[in-house]
Amino acid sequence: MLRSLAIPARAIASRSVMVRNVVVAKRFYSGHEDETFEAYTERYVKFFDGVEDVFELQRGLNNAFAYDLVPAPSVIESALKASRRVNDYATAVRVFEGLKEKVETEKQYEEYLAELAPIRQELGVLTKEELGF
Repeated sequence: MLRSLAIPARAIASRSVMVRNVVVAKRFYSGHEDETFEAYTERYVKFFDGVEDVFELQRGLNNAFAYDLVPAPSVIESALKASRRVNDYATAVRVFEGLKEKVETEKQYEEYLAELAPIRQELGVLTKEELGF
């Protein structure tokens, strides 16, 4: 039984180390390579264009909003169309709630709403505030 393995953090982060017959493997903190904003946008537009059920849509939204950036209007538009395709109005409204949380200022949120006004009107999607909540 091993009591204490005092392994320096730099040794763990840099390579595998053999200590008292115990292998401590290298840790990879991210399985993804750096991705440009354009590649991110293209990937999620393509993903939402292929969504076929509510679970897939919500999983994709959770993943898209998990990044430390605000999705492009084209990603939001594609997600709204996917919401309509799977007949899930509530998720379409929640997209705007998520968007409001991601932007830094109210002005940015208003700019997104203005940019997405045609698709909102086409699909009949209202925001939480417009619904009276």
